[in-house]
Amino acid sequence: MNGTMSAMRLDRAGRALSLDTVPRPEPRDNQVLLQVLACGVCRTDLHLCDGELPEIRYPIIPGHEIVGKVVAVGQAGAGVSIGDRVGVPWLGYTCGQCRYCLADQENLCELARFTGYTLDGGYAEYVVADARYCLHLPERYPDAEAAPLLCAGLIGYRAYRAAGDAQNLGLYGFGASAHLLAQVARAEGRQIFAFTRPGDVESQQFARSLGAVWAGNSDDSPPEPLDAAIIFAPVGPLVPAALKATRKGGRVVCAGIHMSDIPSFSYDLLWGERSICSVANLTRRDGAEFMELAARIELKPKVDTYSLARANEALQNLRRGALNGAAVLTP
Repeated sequence: MNGTMSAMRLDRAGRALSLDTVPRPEPRDNQVLLQVLACGVCRTDLHLCDGELPEIRYPIIPGHEIVGKVVAVGQAGAGVSIGDRVGVPWLGYTCGQCRYCLADQENLCELARFTGYTLDGGYAEYVVADARYCLHLPERYPDAEAAPLLCAGLIGYRAYRAAGDAQNLGLYGFGASAHLLAQVARAEGRQIFAFTRPGDVESQQFARSLGAVWAGNSDDSPPEPLDAAIIFAPVGPLVPAALKATRKGGRVVCAGIHMSDIPSFSYDLLWGERSICSVANLTRRDGAEFMELAARIELKPKVDTYSLARANEALQNLRRGALNGAAVLTP
């Protein structure tokens, strides 16, 4: 299946993406070729564009929340068939042999490859993906609404599990992940406390519309102590702020791949068996579990759609905090 395709590519950190005509990829062993139906825009894409991730190879096609239709299958591409609609998440390959893979911690694989970062992603008309790392999507979600499930939903779900059985759950940064996770938590009877950029009244109102019992500024104190907090915003000073809002024995979960430096803070914020942990990547098991959950619970992803050529506009709106929910490219 030869030919060319359009793709938005990054050729150097700090530059805008360029709309290029490039060869359409061919699936190899264990791979499938997908016609991209939708691709979510994630904050990690901003970190890529800003050169904040290590060892970026240029040019690179971003995008790791891909909904696609299988149009060709390479040898041994088991588990998917031509015509299937599947999702491609951040984790695109693991070795299966390192200490982490053997311990069911493939999210920490020493040789992992990542969609839209070390592998070309979905800001394109077509993409190849390892069939073993494609996820079958619940039919109830249209293409654009399914896209944010593949990172905002998945990373949010892994962070949610890391927060344990917290009844009072704080979410710092009410964007794509938090707006999905709030719906999951409310369906499971938990209370959500939403923290936004100071003065972001619109996001606070959005959080309340999704069932948050309280919404305020990131430096505010919630009306009740938190059992756990999840930080989605890549802002290091939120860590001591979240610790201060969390009860003894509580946990603060850092859910981003990149965060600004965490400032020093007094030990009394950590004392009382509070803890801090990070969430790194995801596993295929996370993907299967979350898609089962999304099939049971009718999530309502809030999306703004953009054409492929408007990817830079979508990224800038994300950077400015001008989105409620997620931006999605629809080639």
